[in-house]
Amino acid sequence: MPAPSSRVRRDLQGLRTIAVLAVVATHLTGWPRGGFVGVDVFFVLSGFLVTGILLADLEREGTVRLGSFFARRVKRLLPAALVVLAATVGAAYVVFSPVRAESTLFDAVSAAGLVSNWHFGLEGRDYFAAVDVSPLQHFWSLSVEEQFSLVWPLIVLLAVAALPVAVRRARGGRVAVGLLAGAVVVASGIVAVVQTPLDPSLSYFSTLTRAGELATGAMIAAAAPVLARIPAAARGVLGWIGLAVIVAAFFLIDPADPFPAPGAALPVLGAALVIGGGIGGDPRHRHLFVLTNPLAVVIGDLSYSLYLWHLPVIVFAGVLLAPGPAATGITVLTMFVLTVATYLGIEQPLHRSPWAARRAVDHQEPLPIDAEQVPDPVPRRASVLASRPAGYVPGQRYYPGSRAAAPVPAHPAAPATVAEHRAERMPAPPASVVTPAAPAWAAWRSRYAPRVAMAGATLAIGAGATALAVMLAYGAPTLPGLPVAAPAAVDVAAEAGDALGVLQGELAAATTATSWPDLHPSLDEVQRDSSSANRARDCFTPNVALDAERCTWGAADAPRHLYLVGDSSAMAYAPAFAKLADDSGGAWRVTTVGMYGCRFTDVLLESRDPSVMAACGQRKADVAALIAASPADLLVVSNAFTLGRSIDGHDLGAGELASAIASEISGWAPAGRTVYLAPPPHGVDLGRCVSPLTGPSACLAGLDDVWTQMEAATEAQAAATGDTAISSLPFSCWQGACPAFAGDTPVRYDDTHITPAFAERLTPILRGELAARGLY
Repeated sequence: MPAPSSRVRRDLQGLRTIAVLAVVATHLTGWPRGGFVGVDVFFVLSGFLVTGILLADLEREGTVRLGSFFARRVKRLLPAALVVLAATVGAAYVVFSPVRAESTLFDAVSAAGLVSNWHFGLEGRDYFAAVDVSPLQHFWSLSVEEQFSLVWPLIVLLAVAALPVAVRRARGGRVAVGLLAGAVVVASGIVAVVQTPLDPSLSYFSTLTRAGELATGAMIAAAAPVLARIPAAARGVLGWIGLAVIVAAFFLIDPADPFPAPGAALPVLGAALVIGGGIGGDPRHRHLFVLTNPLAVVIGDLSYSLYLWHLPVIVFAGVLLAPGPAATGITVLTMFVLTVATYLGIEQPLHRSPWAARRAVDHQEPLPIDAEQVPDPVPRRASVLASRPAGYVPGQRYYPGSRAAAPVPAHPAAPATVAEHRAERMPAPPASVVTPAAPAWAAWRSRYAPRVAMAGATLAIGAGATALAVMLAYGAPTLPGLPVAAPAAVDVAAEAGDALGVLQGELAAATTATSWPDLHPSLDEVQRDSSSANRARDCFTPNVALDAERCTWGAADAPRHLYLVGDSSAMAYAPAFAKLADDSGGAWRVTTVGMYGCRFTDVLLESRDPSVMAACGQRKADVAALIAASPADLLVVSNAFTLGRSIDGHDLGAGELASAIASEISGWAPAGRTVYLAPPPHGVDLGRCVSPLTGPSACLAGLDDVWTQMEAATEAQAAATGDTAISSLPFSCWQGACPAFAGDTPVRYDDTHITPAFAERLTPILRGELAARGLY
């Protein structure tokens, strides 16, 4: 039986283009803020294409050939993905620190196993976090799609199993698949609505919350014959409305909004309108020129390879290149080179290879339907080509009931037929053209060998162009990490034995160091240990009950009691105050309590960690009760210097946050005995800046505006209430530059929190600050 015709829809290629460009732009520049929803457009499109292939099988054969379906998926997606995974892991061990390289390897294993989304979701990865971004984080969406592609054909087969073959091949199969897809949309939507506020991270990555988006595309494929009957003008309007909705989603949706419920509904609706509006009619859809112009179609062809490469290139460039317009241009150039080379040399040749391809000649079956092709939604008569008699000659006219005449040698004087004239004008086929009788692999090599060669040339020329661009922008590369002597430390007050002066001298030296010193602990160790090396960690964990005895240091009968409270900023300072109690000779006992992610304000602030949202209010109440039972002689408060939003959606500025903190802790300590201790300014993410290819200067950070605003507001609030504010600038930065180490001690283990080793070095400094104000 001849196969239904297949048509390449240019609007779908254009839809791929705007989706992938939005995702790339957001990851590269942060604009548009909602460009990440391009992934949701891909989900709807994938559900439509996959289901269209399954329905074509049902209508043609009454069943789904799972082996052929999965083989097509493997050829289409796996080769390029494995190349990117292998290249990224290899580059990680060259560019990243060992800790981050190991993490990248684990991310690659989960991606190759098609469980990347669950890997990120279950570990609580924040997709929108600006630090510690995995170069393979974008593989989560591919895992969702492939999990759907593995399970959905089986579900479709089960759904139509009870139907007679004739019914499956008619409309019965479509109806059953459409009803099943609708049920998945409803069920997945309910899960998303329930789970998004409870666990935003897992909800974002979960297949259960995203399956409805793919099933939306499946519903459109099942309803294709009905949608094709809509008047052409109305379908054209639907396409334009859908495109407008998608573009609006890029700018209206914010990463801080609940997602995927209800945020994903907007891009899913837009994609559905474009896909549904394009069913039937001319597949070129010239009226939707924004999507169907030649450039959009070409980028759509490259979209898969571009999506695979964009995030690894962006993340590695963030380590190797100083931020700026030149870095952005070089990053785009590298993405383009790798995308084109992968498309020409890997994706297309292996996708079109004869491996596992079904033969129309041998089995009377159609050749595989490509991902870019959409089965005709409306069953049609057998194609004219399939009904032509044997011996058909292009250009020769046939009449009903006629047979192809056997070729008769023409008399030299007889006039030549039209077909003979055309045959004479037709050049002989080149030797590289393989006839149908020739092996399929030979035909494949003949067609794709030049493209593979072009891919190699693209890589070679692109590598040279990229190297030239780097040299023009940054000059000739140096070799960081070589044993170059660091400048002498600026000795501010070391001779007087002033601990702060010694530390400031070490910070000054670190700002100009050209090589990493021998650090204790090493940067790898502090990144690997994170907060686990902090002895007060459990005193700030949401799911660990508050235990004052376990969180108190110093003599139990010490006459004076100091409390350190706050979020993870207070936790990071805890080793310094615990050591203060240990060194006080029995004069002080120190209790360190709080919760990371829970700022001690009188309003509850939003957090992407559901455990923090659930426990923050109670933890603050418990701390207040604890202090009331054992009064504080001195209260030290430290919270993150970042802006926030209340759970009712009100954005809080620096002044409002400082006032909210003062209101929360009012009365916890005697008048004038409250100290607001500023957290250190934000540093550079160690996972990004520490590399065998870069030196310490890559980890230098400046003062961000928000931190400066928060410090000014906190100092003003302390002055208004007669309390004290202590700035962290003197012991964490030197002349506005904040290094990653001081002497042989790492300052931070991430972009925010100081290491326990550095915190203990601050004990004499903080003790001196308190004593100078008459508080110690």
